[in-house]
Amino acid sequence: MKTIIDKDLCIGCGVCEGICPDVFEMNGDIAIVIVDTVPEDLEEDALEAESQCPTDAISHE
Repeated sequence: MKTIIDKDLCIGCGVCEGICPDVFEMNGDIAIVIVDTVPEDLEEDALEAESQCPTDAISHE
């Protein structure tokens, strides 16, 4: 699974990093994805972070 953050929608709240710090990281006032492909054992947490994003800035392929 590949996770994507829409930088135009991200408000830098840090919810994603709080839920799944092995996939998401704050870079100043915007979140970034720090892995190319989400490892299978982290997919559930990454999807939880996606569902909890207040601006729907996170999506996946």
